[in-house]
Amino acid sequence: MTRFLITLSCFFLCATLGAAMALFSGWPVGVLSGVLAFVSTQQVTASFSRRRDKRANAREIATLRQMTLEFQEALAGTRQRMDDLTQQLETRADAQGKKIVSELRILEGLMREFAGRVSRSARAAQNEIGPAQTMVTGRRQGAAAHYLASMGERELLETIRASLEENRVDLYLQPIVSLPQRKLRFYEALSRLRAEDGSVIMPAQYIKVAAPAGLMSVVDNLLLFRCVQIVRRLTQKNKDIGIFCNISGDTLADAEFFPQFLDYMQANRDLAGQIVFEFAQVAVLEAGAAGAENLARLASLGFALSMDHVETLALDFVRLKAMGFKHLKVRADMLTRGMNGAGAAVAAEDFKKLLSRHGLNLIVERVEDEKTVVQLLDYAVDYAQGFLFGEPRAVREEGVRPGGEGASVLPLRRAS
Repeated sequence: MTRFLITLSCFFLCATLGAAMALFSGWPVGVLSGVLAFVSTQQVTASFSRRRDKRANAREIATLRQMTLEFQEALAGTRQRMDDLTQQLETRADAQGKKIVSELRILEGLMREFAGRVSRSARAAQNEIGPAQTMVTGRRQGAAAHYLASMGERELLETIRASLEENRVDLYLQPIVSLPQRKLRFYEALSRLRAEDGSVIMPAQYIKVAAPAGLMSVVDNLLLFRCVQIVRRLTQKNKDIGIFCNISGDTLADAEFFPQFLDYMQANRDLAGQIVFEFAQVAVLEAGAAGAENLARLASLGFALSMDHVETLALDFVRLKAMGFKHLKVRADMLTRGMNGAGAAVAAEDFKKLLSRHGLNLIVERVEDEKTVVQLLDYAVDYAQGFLFGEPRAVREEGVRPGGEGASVLPLRRAS
C-alpha cells in the first residue's frame, strides 16, 4: 500500500510537471518530460527499495547464522551431556553390579558358615534329646499343625534343620495402616518354614525347638536378606512404604552373627529410611550391656527400632528413645481394657500423647473388628495392624506390588 501511494503520488507530480511544460513548450515536450520524470522517480524508488530489501536480507542472514551457531553449540552441549549421562549410567551400573556381587559373596560366605552351624547345632541338640521327649505340645492349626503335632521333638528339629539347609524359608508380609484413612504405610515381614511335604511351620512351633539349638540366627539371617531384596523392589516404585523386620533375642545376643549383621547393614545404609528392625520386649529388657551396645550401633547407622510383644507398659521411655527406638507395638486388648494390668502410668486416651512426647510412634496390633477401630480413633491412634486390615501373605518369587490405598499385597498366596 505504501509503494502504491508513492507511485500514485509520483504519477500526479509528473503529470503536473508535464502539463506545466506543455504550457511553455507544447504538448509533445510536456508529455515526454512527464514520462521521463515518472520513469526516473520509479527508478530512484526501486533503488531505495532494493537497498532496503538488501539490508533486511542481510539482517535475516546474520540472524540465521547466529541461530545456526547457537544451535550447533546447543547440539554439542547436548551431545556432551548425553556422553556424560551415559558415562554416569555405566559407572552406576558397574557400581551396582559390584555391590550385588559383593552381597552375593557375603551371603554365600554366611550361608556356608551357617550351614555348618546348623548341622553342628542340630546334631548336638539331637544327642541331648532323649527318647522320653516324644510329642510336640501346642495347638493344632489345620492339617499342617496336625501333621507337625504328630512329630517327636527330635523329628521336628530334623525337619527344621532340613528346611533351613534347603532354604525353605518363606517371607510373609502383613500390612500396617494409618488411621483413619487405612492407608498402607508399612509391612511387617514374618518368616515361615516349610517342611518337605509343604506343611507350614509357624514361629510358635519352630522357635521353641530352633532357639535352644542355636538356629534362630540362621532364620533371622535369611529373613534379613529377603527383607533387603523386597525393600529394594518396593522402593523402585514407592519410597514411602517401609518394612518391619523381626530380629530375635538370640540373634541380638549372638556375638558371632551380630557383627556380620552390622557390617551387612552398613553396606546397605541407603535403606535406613525403609527398614525398621523389631525386637521383642523381653529381648530388649534382657539384652544386657552387649545387647544394648548392639542396638545403639544399629541405630547409629540410621535404622529405626521397634518393640513388640509388649507385656508391661512400665517402661523407661527416655531410655528407649536414647537407644534408637521409634515405634512401640501394643496389643489392641491391652490398650482398650488392660492398661492397669500392664502397669501403665496414664489412661489409654493419654497413652499416645505420652509416647509422642518421647518421640515414639504407637502402633496397635491384633486389631480384629470395627468396634476396636472406633475405640482406637477415640484414643487418637495413628497406626494399626491386624487381620481386619490384612492377613500375612507369602511373597511369591515374582515379587510384590506395593499398594496404595487399602491393605492388599499382590501377587501373593494365602497363608495356611
